[in-house]
Amino acid sequence: MSMKYALHVNTTMTATQPSIILLFSGKRKSGKDYVTDLIQKRLTAEICCILRLSAPLKEQYAKDHNLDYEELMGSGQYKESYRADMIHWGEMKRQQDSGFFCRLAIKHAAQPVWIISDCRRISDVQWFHEAFPDKCVCVRVEASEHTRSQRGWRFTSGIDDAESECGLDEGVKFDRIIRNDGTDDILEKHLDDLLSSVESQVDLKTHTIAS
Repeated sequence: MSMKYALHVNTTMTATQPSIILLFSGKRKSGKDYVTDLIQKRLTAEICCILRLSAPLKEQYAKDHNLDYEELMGSGQYKESYRADMIHWGEMKRQQDSGFFCRLAIKHAAQPVWIISDCRRISDVQWFHEAFPDKCVCVRVEASEHTRSQRGWRFTSGIDDAESECGLDEGVKFDRIIRNDGTDDILEKHLDDLLSSVESQVDLKTHTIAS
């Protein structure tokens, strides 16, 4: 990637004042975490935070079920063995309050650029658009089933056909599509385009961005 970013953050920025919010979604093993980690490295952790809606969900689920929270946050078999029940538990919480996990996820965010790395439902996207109008960019990470299977994905009934995986397949107009099929030049082009968009929307009066 050709762009280099050096940004200086205003330390008075609060959790209610992001300059831009990147709402990421994608299927299992599409590489959402890989892509969002690349973006944060480019922008630096001072300017960009990665917020996972699953983090407060998994933390509370781990407490309620006496499980290892760190393992649930990983990508291994431990998380997979509890995934279906955790999804069901999370759905019950969302039915009571659709913005419950969204509010918890952003509670301590201080950086001007937020990445929500795991949007899964229309209600997730709607909540951020309503709470932060004109600051949200919807980004979809896509990879073919062949690529995903090479990364360890296998279709699992009750998971891959559930709302947590299919909730954003329809009804959302994505502002950006990022292909992550292992072709580096395509991925880098899509990332550079997205980062250019971020640069144009961050308040330059508050933050310095140099290429």
